[in-house]
Amino acid sequence: MERSATSPDATERTGGWRKFARFLALAPLGLVAGCGSLPIIVPDMELHLDRPVQLQGAFGRLTPEKSKAILDRLKSGEETSIFDRHLAFEEAIVGSPLVVGNEVVLLQDGPTTFQAMFAAIRNAKDHVNVETYTIDDDEIGNRFADALIEKQAQDVQVNLIYDSVGSINTPREFFNRLTDRGIKVLQYNPINPLTAKKGWDVNQRDHRKLLIVDGQTAFLGGVNISSVYSGGSFAQRSTTRPEAKAPWRDTHLQVDGPVVGEFQKLFLATWEKQKGEPIAPRNYLPQIAGRGRQVVRAIGSSSDEPYTLMYATLISAIASAATSVYLTNAYFVPDPQLLAALKDAARRGVNVKIILPSYTDIWLVLHAGRSRYEELLSAGVKIYERRDALLHAKTAVIDGVWSTIGSTNLDWRSFLHNDEINAVVLGQEFGAQMQAMFEKDLATSNPITLEQWAQRSIGARLKEWAAQLWHRGL
Repeated sequence: MERSATSPDATERTGGWRKFARFLALAPLGLVAGCGSLPIIVPDMELHLDRPVQLQGAFGRLTPEKSKAILDRLKSGEETSIFDRHLAFEEAIVGSPLVVGNEVVLLQDGPTTFQAMFAAIRNAKDHVNVETYTIDDDEIGNRFADALIEKQAQDVQVNLIYDSVGSINTPREFFNRLTDRGIKVLQYNPINPLTAKKGWDVNQRDHRKLLIVDGQTAFLGGVNISSVYSGGSFAQRSTTRPEAKAPWRDTHLQVDGPVVGEFQKLFLATWEKQKGEPIAPRNYLPQIAGRGRQVVRAIGSSSDEPYTLMYATLISAIASAATSVYLTNAYFVPDPQLLAALKDAARRGVNVKIILPSYTDIWLVLHAGRSRYEELLSAGVKIYERRDALLHAKTAVIDGVWSTIGSTNLDWRSFLHNDEINAVVLGQEFGAQMQAMFEKDLATSNPITLEQWAQRSIGARLKEWAAQLWHRGL
């Protein structure tokens, strides 16, 4: 649920096609919000925490004894019971395995992310798989295109999936340049029904941002392939800086290790379901030895499923929180169950803090989310709005031991209609990095108090009312 083009020129290039496609893609969101349903997630608060947890490594499932030894190294001190609790909930959720032996690198902002991505592409020896919501025909998009074309010329197979709505501004010639040089390109759910292979369904979108190199290194998070991420967003800036020129604040993750195979399976499944042209045989699922100490779960959602696994995972993690819930999210339109989970956590003494945008590229979503502020603030949830940057990150850290980074927004579209991808990382070491990043964002955010919010203007209230009508499909 985002669009990367923010310049006036980019807006003018949109034309009637983009407006029509955006209407088709976004209008059903209101209808779903009014009549659709999400499952009721009821975490089992009586989980047997003494049940042995088995992890998966490079060569398959580990023994309970080896799993316990690894997990014991990830916890210490007073947080031991908290870690055990989150581990038990995480393993109880059906889905992909908890995989040990991974190295993870937190990438804050676009420049750092792009630097790491280009380095990995340059070192590719077998294949490069890219799945993205947006790839723009701009400086960054063309740098990516040049890098991918160079690798294809070196007999490194490149496969690209892009979303038809997310990349609607990108001309056909951009992709023709890739295919003419042997790169396999697949358009996800084309807007034009005549080009759809799977069947025309413009409301289902591929919102993932995933890059996999040689089946051993994966990048995922909120960063699209676009120059809007070229600037850093932690520098001191004037609060009066025009938002169209403000940098985009986002977070990405680099993962090396056995769990990359789980992300690769998700990419290959999407290619197959979209009936893409057969891709050249390569070693897409190599056997990978352990690279680090991190326990990671790959979570992929598909519009073919009744709900996202990430939704169930997040609800369970919040419900089992003991000390803190820190969320940073770009598009926040919570359903009743997520609202209840956040309020319940705050009422039982958990420190619940949410960092949200102060402005956005989709005003309906911004004001639909703001219509919930009073309810959350009254329950003790602390809300902050990021200033001096367009917040686009989708991250969470709970109790300092449960962390997630990915593409999933906290809205109905991500929960019901999008293909999304997230990584959940368990452990205090990475949790400490996530908390430090959260505090850094908090330092450049404005707190929203209940007293202050009660004094907002009539105009602001009318926008919230209108956004709520849209959200409810009235």
